Amino acid sequence: MNQPGFFRPDSAWVGDVIPWQEDGVFHLFYLHESRQMPRAGMPWHRAITEDLVNFRETGPAITSGGRRADDFNVYTGSIVQDADGMHHVFYTGQNPDLRGDDGLPLQVVLHATSLDGMRSWQRHPGDTFGATTGYETADWRDPFVFRDDEAGLWRMLITARHADGPARRRGVIAQCVSLDLHTWEPAEPFWNPRRYIAHECPEVFEWNGWWYLVYSEFSESFTTRYRMARSLSGPWLVPQHDSIDGRAYYAAKSAARDGRRFFFGWIASRESAHDDGAWQWAGTLSVLEAEQCADGTLAFHPPRELNATFDEPAAGLVAGTVLQALDGYADTMVPVTTPNAFRLDVTFDIAPHTSECGVLLRASGDGDEGYVLRLEPRRGRLVFDRWPRHRTGGEQWQISGDVPFAIELERPVDLAPGEHRLEVNVDGDICVATVDGATTLSTRIYDRTTGHVGAFVGEGAVVITEFSVATRSDPLSPALDADELILTAG
Repeated sequence: MNQPGFFRPDSAWVGDVIPWQEDGVFHLFYLHESRQMPRAGMPWHRAITEDLVNFRETGPAITSGGRRADDFNVYTGSIVQDADGMHHVFYTGQNPDLRGDDGLPLQVVLHATSLDGMRSWQRHPGDTFGATTGYETADWRDPFVFRDDEAGLWRMLITARHADGPARRRGVIAQCVSLDLHTWEPAEPFWNPRRYIAHECPEVFEWNGWWYLVYSEFSESFTTRYRMARSLSGPWLVPQHDSIDGRAYYAAKSAARDGRRFFFGWIASRESAHDDGAWQWAGTLSVLEAEQCADGTLAFHPPRELNATFDEPAAGLVAGTVLQALDGYADTMVPVTTPNAFRLDVTFDIAPHTSECGVLLRASGDGDEGYVLRLEPRRGRLVFDRWPRHRTGGEQWQISGDVPFAIELERPVDLAPGEHRLEVNVDGDICVATVDGATTLSTRIYDRTTGHVGAFVGEGAVVITEFSVATRSDPLSPALDADELILTAG
Protein backbone atom coordinates (compact mmCIF):
# COMPACT_ATOMS: atom_id res chain seq x y z
CA MET A 1 0.00 0.00 0.00
CA ASN A 2 1.51 3.32 -1.09
CA GLN A 3 0.95 5.60 1.89
CA PRO A 4 4.12 7.51 2.80
CA GLY A 5 4.94 6.98 6.46
CA PHE A 6 2.60 3.98 6.78
CA PHE A 7 2.88 0.39 5.61
CA ARG A 8 0.52 -2.43 4.77
CA PRO A 9 1.48 -5.43 2.61
CA ASP A 10 -0.54 -6.28 -0.46
CA SER A 11 -3.64 -8.34 0.36
CA ALA A 12 -2.66 -8.63 4.02
CA TRP A 13 -2.36 -6.72 7.28
CA VAL A 14 0.37 -5.87 9.77
CA GLY A 15 0.13 -7.51 13.18
CA ASP A 16 2.57 -7.03 16.06
CA VAL A 17 5.86 -5.47 14.96
CA ILE A 18 9.26 -6.64 16.20
CA PRO A 19 11.63 -3.75 15.35
CA TRP A 20 15.39 -4.11 15.11
CA GLN A 21 17.72 -1.25 14.16
CA GLU A 22 21.17 -1.98 12.77
CA ASP A 23 23.57 0.26 10.81
CA GLY A 24 20.90 2.91 10.44
CA VAL A 25 18.32 0.54 8.96
CA PHE A 26 15.08 -0.44 10.67
CA HIS A 27 14.24 -4.11 10.15
CA LEU A 28 10.56 -4.39 10.97
CA PHE A 29 9.60 -8.01 11.46
CA TYR A 30 5.86 -8.35 11.78
CA LEU A 31 3.06 -10.86 12.08
CA HIS A 32 1.67 -11.23 8.56
CA GLU A 33 -2.11 -11.48 8.86
CA SER A 34 -3.77 -12.64 5.65
CA ARG A 35 -7.24 -13.20 7.18
CA GLN A 36 -7.62 -16.21 4.92
CA MET A 37 -9.64 -19.24 5.90
CA PRO A 38 -8.83 -21.97 6.60
CA ARG A 39 -5.80 -20.78 8.53
CA ALA A 40 -2.44 -21.71 7.05
CA GLY A 41 -0.33 -20.72 10.04
CA MET A 42 0.92 -17.27 11.00
CA PRO A 43 4.37 -16.33 9.61
CA TRP A 44 6.70 -13.43 10.28
CA HIS A 45 7.45 -11.14 7.33
CA ARG A 46 9.93 -8.30 7.22
CA ALA A 47 9.77 -4.73 5.96
CA ILE A 48 12.80 -2.44 5.81
CA THR A 49 13.02 1.33 6.03
CA GLU A 50 15.84 3.83 6.28
CA ASP A 51 13.79 7.03 6.26
CA LEU A 52 10.59 6.04 8.14
CA VAL A 53 8.60 7.07 5.07
CA ASN A 54 9.29 4.43 2.43
CA PHE A 55 8.99 0.76 3.36
CA ARG A 56 10.22 -2.22 1.38
CA GLU A 57 8.67 -5.63 1.94
CA THR A 58 11.27 -8.42 1.81
CA GLY A 59 8.86 -11.34 2.16
CA PRO A 60 8.66 -14.18 4.69
CA ALA A 61 11.23 -14.17 7.50
CA ILE A 62 10.13 -17.01 9.78
CA THR A 63 7.53 -19.30 8.25
CA SER A 64 4.96 -21.42 10.04
CA GLY A 65 6.47 -24.61 11.40
CA GLY A 66 3.67 -26.66 9.88
CA ARG A 67 0.35 -28.16 10.88
CA ARG A 68 1.74 -30.38 13.68
CA ALA A 69 4.48 -28.05 14.94
CA ASP A 70 4.61 -26.08 18.18
CA ASP A 71 4.97 -22.97 16.04
CA PHE A 72 2.17 -23.52 13.56
CA ASN A 73 1.50 -19.87 14.45
CA VAL A 74 4.64 -17.78 14.79
CA TYR A 75 3.67 -15.05 17.21
CA THR A 76 5.41 -12.06 18.80
CA GLY A 77 8.98 -12.08 20.13
CA SER A 78 12.24 -10.14 20.03
CA ILE A 79 15.72 -10.07 18.49
CA VAL A 80 19.14 -9.69 20.13
CA GLN A 81 22.72 -9.94 18.92
CA ASP A 82 25.35 -11.75 20.95
CA ALA A 83 29.00 -10.80 21.44
CA ASP A 84 30.00 -12.80 18.35
CA GLY A 85 27.58 -10.93 16.11
CA MET A 86 25.05 -13.75 15.79
CA HIS A 87 21.41 -12.72 15.73
CA HIS A 88 19.02 -14.57 18.00
CA VAL A 89 15.26 -14.47 17.73
CA PHE A 90 12.94 -15.60 20.50
CA TYR A 91 9.31 -15.93 19.57
CA THR A 92 5.97 -17.40 20.60
CA GLY A 93 4.76 -20.66 19.16
CA GLN A 94 1.09 -21.63 19.23
CA ASN A 95 -0.85 -24.47 17.69
CA PRO A 96 -4.63 -24.69 18.29
CA ASP A 97 -4.39 -28.50 18.14
CA LEU A 98 -1.87 -28.68 21.01
CA ARG A 99 -3.36 -28.22 24.47
CA GLY A 100 -1.83 -27.40 27.81
CA ASP A 101 -2.74 -28.88 31.18
CA ASP A 102 -5.56 -26.34 31.44
CA GLY A 103 -7.11 -27.62 28.22
CA LEU A 104 -6.41 -24.40 26.30
CA PRO A 105 -4.17 -23.96 23.24
CA LEU A 106 -0.57 -24.22 24.42
CA GLN A 107 1.86 -21.34 24.06
CA VAL A 108 5.64 -21.87 24.18
CA VAL A 109 8.83 -19.87 23.64
CA LEU A 110 11.06 -20.88 20.72
CA HIS A 111 14.57 -19.92 19.64
CA ALA A 112 16.25 -19.48 16.25
CA THR A 113 19.54 -17.97 15.10
CA SER A 114 20.92 -16.31 11.98
CA LEU A 115 24.48 -16.10 10.63
CA ASP A 116 23.64 -14.29 7.38
CA GLY A 117 22.34 -10.92 8.50
CA MET A 118 18.81 -12.13 9.36
CA ARG A 119 18.13 -13.38 5.85
CA SER A 120 17.54 -16.93 7.10
CA TRP A 121 16.97 -18.51 10.50
CA GLN A 122 17.88 -21.89 11.96
CA ARG A 123 15.41 -23.20 14.51
CA HIS A 124 16.64 -24.76 17.77
CA PRO A 125 13.76 -27.00 18.88
CA GLY A 126 15.73 -28.27 21.86
CA ASP A 127 15.53 -24.79 23.41
CA THR A 128 11.73 -24.66 23.37
CA PHE A 129 10.05 -24.25 26.76
CA GLY A 130 6.60 -23.53 28.13
CA ALA A 131 5.15 -21.90 31.20
CA THR A 132 7.01 -22.46 34.45
CA THR A 133 5.34 -23.44 37.72
CA GLY A 134 2.56 -21.15 38.87
CA TYR A 135 1.59 -19.83 35.44
CA GLU A 136 -1.14 -20.78 32.97
CA THR A 137 0.14 -22.88 30.08
CA ALA A 138 -2.11 -21.06 27.62
CA ASP A 139 -0.56 -17.62 28.25
CA TRP A 140 3.21 -17.73 27.79
CA ARG A 141 4.09 -15.41 24.95
CA ASP A 142 5.82 -12.32 23.55
CA PRO A 143 9.33 -13.03 24.92
CA PHE A 144 11.45 -9.87 25.14
CA VAL A 145 15.16 -10.58 25.64
CA PHE A 146 17.76 -8.01 26.64
CA ARG A 147 21.23 -7.94 28.14
CA ASP A 148 21.64 -6.92 31.79
CA ASP A 149 25.33 -6.00 31.84
CA GLU A 150 25.31 -5.12 35.52
CA ALA A 151 24.08 -8.61 36.46
CA GLY A 152 26.11 -10.30 33.73
CA LEU A 153 23.20 -12.23 32.22
CA TRP A 154 20.34 -12.14 29.74
CA ARG A 155 16.80 -11.43 30.87
CA MET A 156 13.61 -12.57 29.18
CA LEU A 157 10.29 -10.87 29.92
CA ILE A 158 7.22 -12.96 29.11
CA THR A 159 3.52 -12.15 28.91
CA ALA A 160 1.98 -14.57 31.40
CA ARG A 161 -0.94 -15.18 33.74
CA HIS A 162 -0.96 -16.55 37.26
CA ALA A 163 -2.65 -19.92 37.59
CA ASP A 164 -4.88 -18.65 40.40
CA GLY A 165 -6.71 -15.51 41.41
CA PRO A 166 -9.52 -13.43 39.86
CA ALA A 167 -9.58 -14.09 36.13
CA ARG A 168 -9.35 -10.42 35.12
CA ARG A 169 -6.40 -9.70 37.42
CA ARG A 170 -3.97 -12.56 36.82
CA GLY A 171 -1.80 -10.74 34.30
CA VAL A 172 1.92 -10.66 35.09
CA ILE A 173 5.18 -10.06 33.25
CA ALA A 174 7.09 -13.22 34.11
CA GLN A 175 10.87 -13.44 33.90
CA CYS A 176 13.52 -15.99 33.02
CA VAL A 177 17.30 -15.52 32.98
CA SER A 178 20.12 -17.10 31.00
CA LEU A 179 23.89 -17.02 30.68
CA ASP A 180 24.09 -18.48 27.16
CA LEU A 181 20.77 -17.68 25.39
CA HIS A 182 19.97 -21.40 25.24
CA THR A 183 19.13 -22.49 28.78
CA TRP A 184 16.61 -20.41 30.70
CA GLU A 185 15.81 -20.50 34.41
CA PRO A 186 12.72 -18.99 36.06
CA ALA A 187 13.18 -15.85 38.15
CA GLU A 188 10.92 -13.61 40.19
CA PRO A 189 8.19 -11.86 38.18
CA PHE A 190 9.46 -8.70 36.57
CA TRP A 191 6.20 -6.79 37.11
CA ASN A 192 3.24 -8.10 39.03
CA PRO A 193 0.46 -5.51 39.50
CA ARG A 194 -2.36 -8.08 39.73
CA ARG A 195 -4.59 -5.67 37.84
CA TYR A 196 -5.07 -6.67 34.21
CA ILE A 197 -5.89 -9.72 32.10
CA ALA A 198 -2.46 -9.66 30.48
CA HIS A 199 0.42 -7.31 29.60
CA GLU A 200 1.21 -8.10 25.99
CA CYS A 201 4.34 -7.30 23.98
CA PRO A 202 6.46 -6.10 26.93
CA GLU A 203 9.78 -4.35 26.45
CA VAL A 204 12.20 -2.35 28.58
CA PHE A 205 14.86 0.18 27.61
CA GLU A 206 17.08 2.73 29.30
CA TRP A 207 17.18 6.37 28.23
CA ASN A 208 19.22 9.08 29.95
CA GLY A 209 19.06 7.54 33.40
CA TRP A 210 15.46 6.40 33.21
CA TRP A 211 14.22 2.85 32.60
CA TYR A 212 10.96 2.42 30.72
CA LEU A 213 8.63 -0.56 30.77
CA VAL A 214 6.24 -0.64 27.80
CA TYR A 215 3.37 -3.08 27.44
CA SER A 216 0.05 -3.42 25.66
CA GLU A 217 -2.79 -3.71 28.10
CA PHE A 218 -5.07 -6.61 27.24
CA SER A 219 -8.13 -5.46 29.15
CA GLU A 220 -11.15 -3.25 28.65
CA SER A 221 -8.80 -0.47 27.55
CA PHE A 222 -6.80 -2.36 24.90
CA THR A 223 -4.01 0.18 24.56
CA THR A 224 -0.21 0.51 24.86
CA ARG A 225 1.09 2.04 28.11
CA TYR A 226 4.41 2.71 29.79
CA ARG A 227 5.91 2.88 33.27
CA MET A 228 9.18 4.49 34.38
CA ALA A 229 11.81 3.82 37.04
CA ARG A 230 15.34 4.75 37.98
CA SER A 231 16.47 1.12 37.95
CA LEU A 232 15.41 -2.24 36.57
CA SER A 233 14.28 -3.28 40.03
CA GLY A 234 11.74 -0.43 40.18
CA PRO A 235 9.64 0.89 41.70
CA TRP A 236 7.75 1.48 38.47
CA LEU A 237 6.06 4.87 38.48
CA VAL A 238 2.80 5.69 36.72
CA PRO A 239 3.14 8.93 34.70
CA GLN A 240 0.13 11.23 34.67
CA HIS A 241 -0.57 10.38 31.03
CA ASP A 242 0.69 6.81 30.62
CA SER A 243 -0.77 5.72 27.27
CA ILE A 244 1.03 6.08 23.96
CA ASP A 245 -2.08 6.50 21.80
CA GLY A 246 -5.73 5.44 21.91
CA ARG A 247 -7.73 2.28 21.30
CA ALA A 248 -6.94 2.06 17.59
CA TYR A 249 -3.13 1.95 18.01
CA TYR A 250 -1.82 -1.27 19.55
CA ALA A 251 1.16 -3.49 20.29
CA ALA A 252 3.73 -0.71 19.87
CA LYS A 253 7.37 -1.65 20.42
CA SER A 254 10.37 0.60 19.93
CA ALA A 255 13.84 0.93 18.44
CA ALA A 256 16.35 3.79 18.71
CA ARG A 257 18.59 5.54 16.19
CA ASP A 258 20.84 8.58 16.59
CA GLY A 259 19.43 9.41 20.02
CA ARG A 260 15.83 9.26 18.80
CA ARG A 261 13.34 6.56 19.79
CA PHE A 262 10.56 5.37 17.51
CA PHE A 263 7.56 3.23 18.32
CA PHE A 264 6.16 0.87 15.70
CA GLY A 265 2.56 -0.22 16.17
CA TRP A 266 -0.49 -0.86 14.05
CA ILE A 267 -3.65 1.15 13.50
CA ALA A 268 -6.44 -1.40 13.65
CA SER A 269 -8.81 -1.83 10.74
CA ARG A 270 -12.57 -2.03 11.22
CA GLU A 271 -14.79 -4.84 10.04
CA SER A 272 -16.19 -4.34 6.53
CA ALA A 273 -14.13 -1.12 6.22
CA HIS A 274 -16.98 0.79 7.86
CA ASP A 275 -16.96 3.43 10.58
CA ASP A 276 -19.35 1.35 12.70
CA GLY A 277 -17.46 -1.90 12.13
CA ALA A 278 -15.89 -3.71 15.07
CA TRP A 279 -12.16 -3.21 15.60
CA GLN A 280 -10.12 -6.01 14.05
CA TRP A 281 -6.81 -7.52 15.05
CA ALA A 282 -3.98 -6.13 12.85
CA GLY A 283 -4.02 -3.18 10.50
CA THR A 284 -1.58 -0.65 9.05
CA LEU A 285 1.90 -0.05 10.47
CA SER A 286 2.28 3.44 11.92
CA VAL A 287 5.32 5.09 13.48
CA LEU A 288 5.34 7.46 16.45
CA GLU A 289 8.38 9.21 17.87
CA ALA A 290 8.90 9.58 21.61
CA GLU A 291 10.37 12.72 23.12
CA GLN A 292 11.81 12.58 26.63
CA CYS A 293 10.63 15.44 28.83
CA ALA A 294 12.67 17.00 31.63
CA ASP A 295 10.87 14.93 34.28
CA GLY A 296 11.44 11.68 32.38
CA THR A 297 7.90 11.38 31.06
CA LEU A 298 7.41 10.75 27.34
CA ALA A 299 5.61 12.79 24.69
CA PHE A 300 4.52 11.18 21.43
CA HIS A 301 4.01 12.50 17.90
CA PRO A 302 4.51 11.36 14.29
CA PRO A 303 8.14 11.68 13.19
CA ARG A 304 9.15 14.83 11.33
CA GLU A 305 9.94 12.62 8.34
CA LEU A 306 6.19 12.15 7.82
CA ASN A 307 5.52 15.88 7.94
CA ALA A 308 8.18 16.42 5.28
CA THR A 309 6.21 14.32 2.76
CA PHE A 310 3.74 17.18 2.38
CA ASP A 311 4.38 20.33 0.36
CA GLU A 312 4.66 23.71 1.98
CA PRO A 313 1.21 24.88 3.18
CA ALA A 314 -0.46 27.00 0.54
CA ALA A 315 -3.94 27.44 1.91
CA GLY A 316 -6.03 27.90 5.03
CA LEU A 317 -7.73 30.51 7.19
CA VAL A 318 -6.36 33.99 7.77
CA ALA A 319 -4.35 34.23 10.97
CA GLY A 320 -6.32 36.08 13.59
CA THR A 321 -9.69 34.62 12.64
CA VAL A 322 -11.98 34.84 15.67
CA LEU A 323 -14.73 32.35 16.51
CA GLN A 324 -17.00 33.32 19.37
CA ALA A 325 -20.21 31.77 20.69
CA LEU A 326 -20.42 32.25 24.44
CA ASP A 327 -23.60 30.22 24.79
CA GLY A 328 -23.80 28.48 21.41
CA TYR A 329 -21.78 27.19 18.47
CA ALA A 330 -19.90 28.84 15.61
CA ASP A 331 -17.79 27.46 12.78
CA THR A 332 -16.09 28.45 9.58
CA MET A 333 -15.48 26.19 6.60
CA VAL A 334 -12.99 26.01 3.75
CA PRO A 335 -15.18 25.93 0.62
CA VAL A 336 -12.98 23.63 -1.50
CA THR A 337 -12.75 19.90 -0.82
CA THR A 338 -9.50 18.40 0.35
CA PRO A 339 -7.72 15.61 -1.54
CA ASN A 340 -7.30 12.05 -0.31
CA ALA A 341 -4.15 12.94 1.66
CA PHE A 342 -3.51 16.21 3.45
CA ARG A 343 -1.96 17.72 6.54
CA LEU A 344 -3.73 20.25 8.74
CA ASP A 345 -1.90 22.56 11.16
CA VAL A 346 -4.12 24.58 13.47
CA THR A 347 -3.28 26.70 16.48
CA PHE A 348 -6.09 27.85 18.76
CA ASP A 349 -5.71 30.55 21.37
CA ILE A 350 -8.42 29.30 23.71
CA ALA A 351 -10.19 31.79 25.95
CA PRO A 352 -10.89 30.91 29.59
CA HIS A 353 -14.06 28.92 30.30
CA THR A 354 -14.40 27.68 26.71
CA SER A 355 -16.21 24.35 26.58
CA GLU A 356 -14.93 23.06 23.24
CA CYS A 357 -13.22 23.84 19.97
CA GLY A 358 -11.61 21.86 17.20
CA VAL A 359 -11.56 20.94 13.53
CA LEU A 360 -13.95 19.35 11.05
CA LEU A 361 -12.64 16.84 8.51
CA ARG A 362 -14.22 15.65 5.26
CA ALA A 363 -17.26 17.67 6.24
CA SER A 364 -20.27 18.88 4.30
CA GLY A 365 -20.07 22.44 3.02
CA ASP A 366 -22.14 23.75 5.92
CA GLY A 367 -20.15 21.76 8.50
CA ASP A 368 -23.21 19.84 9.69
CA GLU A 369 -21.87 16.40 8.77
CA GLY A 370 -18.32 15.09 8.94
CA TYR A 371 -15.58 13.88 11.26
CA VAL A 372 -14.71 15.95 14.31
CA LEU A 373 -11.55 16.31 16.38
CA ARG A 374 -12.73 18.13 19.47
CA LEU A 375 -10.66 19.74 22.20
CA GLU A 376 -12.58 19.90 25.47
CA PRO A 377 -10.78 22.16 27.98
CA ARG A 378 -13.33 21.63 30.76
CA ARG A 379 -12.82 17.86 30.59
CA GLY A 380 -9.14 17.96 29.71
CA ARG A 381 -9.32 15.73 26.67
CA LEU A 382 -9.15 15.34 22.89
CA VAL A 383 -11.95 13.22 21.40
CA PHE A 384 -12.82 11.91 17.95
CA ASP A 385 -16.44 12.19 16.87
CA ARG A 386 -18.60 12.19 13.76
CA TRP A 387 -22.03 13.21 12.62
CA PRO A 388 -24.37 11.67 11.84
CA ARG A 389 -23.76 8.89 14.33
CA HIS A 390 -25.00 5.33 14.13
CA ARG A 391 -28.78 4.98 13.88
CA THR A 392 -30.54 2.27 15.89
CA GLY A 393 -33.94 2.68 14.20
CA GLY A 394 -36.14 4.91 12.10
CA GLU A 395 -37.42 7.21 14.82
CA GLN A 396 -35.88 10.62 15.42
CA TRP A 397 -34.67 9.58 18.85
CA GLN A 398 -33.16 6.31 17.63
CA ILE A 399 -29.65 7.63 17.10
CA SER A 400 -26.54 7.35 19.25
CA GLY A 401 -26.96 10.88 20.53
CA ASP A 402 -26.41 9.71 24.09
CA VAL A 403 -22.86 8.74 23.11
CA PRO A 404 -20.82 11.95 23.51
CA PHE A 405 -18.06 10.89 21.10
CA ALA A 406 -16.63 7.79 19.43
CA ILE A 407 -16.23 5.45 22.38
CA GLU A 408 -12.60 4.41 23.02
CA LEU A 409 -11.27 7.36 21.03
CA GLU A 410 -10.36 9.93 23.66
CA ARG A 411 -7.01 11.13 24.99
CA PRO A 412 -6.31 13.11 28.16
CA VAL A 413 -4.53 16.40 27.55
CA ASP A 414 -3.95 19.64 29.45
CA LEU A 415 -5.91 22.41 27.69
CA ALA A 416 -5.35 25.40 29.95
CA PRO A 417 -6.35 28.78 28.46
CA GLY A 418 -3.87 29.95 25.84
CA GLU A 419 -2.40 28.57 22.63
CA HIS A 420 -2.63 24.90 21.68
CA ARG A 421 -1.55 23.32 18.42
CA LEU A 422 -3.51 20.55 16.71
CA GLU A 423 -1.75 18.71 13.88
CA VAL A 424 -3.71 16.26 11.74
CA ASN A 425 -2.34 13.86 9.12
CA VAL A 426 -4.98 12.27 6.89
CA ASP A 427 -4.16 9.67 4.25
CA GLY A 428 -6.95 7.57 2.80
CA ASP A 429 -8.72 5.89 5.71
CA ILE A 430 -6.00 6.82 8.23
CA CYS A 431 -6.19 9.82 10.54
CA VAL A 432 -3.50 10.72 13.10
CA ALA A 433 -3.99 13.79 15.29
CA THR A 434 -1.48 15.31 17.72
CA VAL A 435 -1.99 18.01 20.34
CA ASP A 436 0.96 20.21 21.33
CA GLY A 437 3.44 17.73 19.89
CA ALA A 438 2.83 15.37 22.80
CA THR A 439 -0.57 13.65 22.73
CA THR A 440 -1.52 11.51 19.75
CA LEU A 441 -4.81 9.93 18.69
CA SER A 442 -4.95 7.58 15.70
CA THR A 443 -8.08 6.19 14.06
CA ARG A 444 -9.76 5.10 10.83
CA ILE A 445 -12.12 7.20 8.73
CA TYR A 446 -13.88 5.04 6.15
CA ASP A 447 -17.36 6.25 5.30
CA ARG A 448 -16.63 9.82 4.23
CA THR A 449 -13.91 9.87 1.59
CA THR A 450 -14.03 13.54 0.66
CA GLY A 451 -15.24 16.88 1.96
CA HIS A 452 -14.20 20.17 3.50
CA VAL A 453 -12.14 21.16 6.51
CA GLY A 454 -13.10 23.80 9.01
CA ALA A 455 -12.84 25.03 12.58
CA PHE A 456 -15.44 25.48 15.30
CA VAL A 457 -16.02 26.64 18.86
CA GLY A 458 -18.77 25.77 21.35
CA GLU A 459 -19.64 27.83 24.40
CA GLY A 460 -16.60 30.04 24.36
CA ALA A 461 -14.16 31.84 22.12
CA VAL A 462 -10.94 31.12 20.24
CA VAL A 463 -8.54 33.04 18.07
CA ILE A 464 -7.18 30.91 15.22
CA THR A 465 -3.56 32.02 14.98
CA GLU A 466 -2.74 29.36 12.37
CA PHE A 467 -4.87 27.23 10.05
CA SER A 468 -2.95 25.79 7.13
CA VAL A 469 -3.61 22.93 4.73
CA ALA A 470 -0.73 21.13 3.03
CA THR A 471 -1.08 18.50 0.32
CA ARG A 472 1.23 16.29 -1.67
CA SER A 473 2.24 16.94 -5.25
CA ASP A 474 0.39 14.11 -6.95
CA PRO A 475 -0.89 14.19 -10.53
CA LEU A 476 -3.82 12.00 -9.48
CA SER A 477 -4.78 14.35 -6.65
CA PRO A 478 -4.43 18.01 -7.70
CA ALA A 479 -3.22 20.42 -5.06
CA LEU A 480 -5.64 22.89 -3.57
CA ASP A 481 -5.77 26.41 -4.97
CA ALA A 482 -4.47 28.81 -2.36
CA ASP A 483 -6.45 31.74 -3.74
CA GLU A 484 -9.70 29.83 -3.28
CA LEU A 485 -8.90 28.58 0.21
CA ILE A 486 -7.84 31.69 2.13
CA LEU A 487 -10.84 33.18 3.91
CA THR A 488 -12.04 34.65 7.14
CA ALA A 489 -14.88 33.65 9.40
CA GLY A 490 -18.19 35.14 8.42
